[in-house]
Amino acid sequence: MIRFAGDSGDGMQLTGSQFTTATADAGNDLATFPDFPAEIRAPAGTTYGVSGYQIHFAAHDVMTPGDTPDVLVAMNPAALKVNEDVLKPGGLLVVNTGAFTTNNLKKAGYETNPLEDGTLDRFRVLALDVTKMTLESVKHINLGAKDANRCKNMWTLGLMYWLFARERDQTIAWLKKKFEKRPELAEANIAALNAGHVYGENAELPHGINAYEVPAAKLTPGVYRNVSGNEATAWGLVAGAQLAGLEMVYGSYPITPASNLLHNLARLKHFGVTTFQAEDEIAAVTAAIGASFGGAIGVTGTSGPGVALKSEAIGLAVAAELPLVIVDVQRGGPSTGLPTKTEQSDLFQAVWGRNGDAPLAVLAAATPGDCFYMAIEAVRIAVQYMTPVMLLTDGYLANGAEPWLLPDLDSLQPFPVKHYDDPEGFHPFLRDEGTLARVWAVPGTPGLEHRIGGLEKHRDTGHISYDPHNHHLMTQVRQQKIAGIARDLARAKVDQGEDHGDMLVVGWGSTYGSISQAVRLLRSKGHQVSHLHLRNIWPLPRGLGELLRSFNSVLVPELNNGQLVKLLRAEYLVDAESLTRVTGQPFRIAALVEAVEERLQRSDK
Repeated sequence: MIRFAGDSGDGMQLTGSQFTTATADAGNDLATFPDFPAEIRAPAGTTYGVSGYQIHFAAHDVMTPGDTPDVLVAMNPAALKVNEDVLKPGGLLVVNTGAFTTNNLKKAGYETNPLEDGTLDRFRVLALDVTKMTLESVKHINLGAKDANRCKNMWTLGLMYWLFARERDQTIAWLKKKFEKRPELAEANIAALNAGHVYGENAELPHGINAYEVPAAKLTPGVYRNVSGNEATAWGLVAGAQLAGLEMVYGSYPITPASNLLHNLARLKHFGVTTFQAEDEIAAVTAAIGASFGGAIGVTGTSGPGVALKSEAIGLAVAAELPLVIVDVQRGGPSTGLPTKTEQSDLFQAVWGRNGDAPLAVLAAATPGDCFYMAIEAVRIAVQYMTPVMLLTDGYLANGAEPWLLPDLDSLQPFPVKHYDDPEGFHPFLRDEGTLARVWAVPGTPGLEHRIGGLEKHRDTGHISYDPHNHHLMTQVRQQKIAGIARDLARAKVDQGEDHGDMLVVGWGSTYGSISQAVRLLRSKGHQVSHLHLRNIWPLPRGLGELLRSFNSVLVPELNNGQLVKLLRAEYLVDAESLTRVTGQPFRIAALVEAVEERLQRSDK
């Protein structure tokens, strides 16, 4: 497990992503956690501007980026200050001494040099002047000092490639392509990469620091590629539109960490995708609603603050009963909050965050690869039930990556849409008896001219109605339609363990990997603990209440102040207990194990 950390200008995300690609090529299973600074460009050398990238790789199944890294690469004092507490005792600390100047130490908050005062004695420290050796490796290339200094991340990457027996070929090819218009930069970065590798091969390193090879993992046979959650979500949305036989219109306004959805979808025009960057969040969602009115599947993507701005328009889609997919890539809040950090604090907003009784379906993806399938499911529910659907991911899923087994596209079940085309007795609120979905007629079709909007409609004619009894009926119909989606879902079942026992740990969203690993460890110790993970947040799956009541206790870990736990307590009157973490970071497996064991011991007394 490695964590690269440095100033936001040190290229740590690029370094980590290249190491990830090389690790995937080596056949290891992996999970990553890019950790961005919130500031666009914090003052260089300060703790506010530290950027990190953690990768956990192994010869076995990997489900999280891990708790504590075995190796920390710290490019400056600030990176060390922010991350030294996460490196496990005895871990390898690689430090760029060239950045440990008096000024940088002061900016990082050090009163003395930690390389000299004994505070790092619990680690194996490899102190190298990476800056000096990088400049030496590229001095034969005609570069300015600034460009030459920027190559130090490649020198460090070369050293890590040697340490973990990674091939450089893919990175060399990538550098040549990236800098094809500036070949001198490609040459310099390749020279630095090779120099770091050669240093590892030839230097007399301290005892215990040597090359270490991680065998390939035994993965299910097939074709794999690295995928981030945002990439998988984009592809899933397109796949869903294809399975429905519809064109797709994506309206969005840039917002961290959802912006990459627009970038990825803009490359997929050849699949009938139209992307539209609007002037604000309201324009983005209303453009998507207009596309759905016109017969396409409208999609919009944002994060928590954007969902708040879109809420009135989402209510319009509820009232008009139009299919719409809203992707909420959650981040820390409230308000601007922690834009680059992960959180699960939008569940209440997703389920209830609109004026009036405005129900819609809410889904949540569990892993980066799962985003693909949940995006397809969001499109399916939207078009089959004529409703907005909100898909919850978060910053951890959006930016994290994992090896993804490419799906057999022929195995994906189509759900083709047939727009309504019978003018006989037509009105826009005719309903399917089973799903209660209203008909979907394309405007301009002869004999099917109609209007819809946010004003209440008469249940039988579709005309505007202010009748109180009718409004009561329509409110119930909209609620019953969403509740009825549960009939179309698989019954609730545990992901790991028995369907009864001492404790059921219930999770949702990106907590999947941490909870799964924690429960696996707990079960190996003999504890009667099971794991259930919810992907359908609203409506909740059938049989969930009786399953919850089959355990002596229920624990709900969430990256918020306790939202799903309140929903479960309200719906099923179970005495579920909350475990919260709102630090902008994922749960640590060890912390979950400790929390469960503490509660089990307490219940035994």
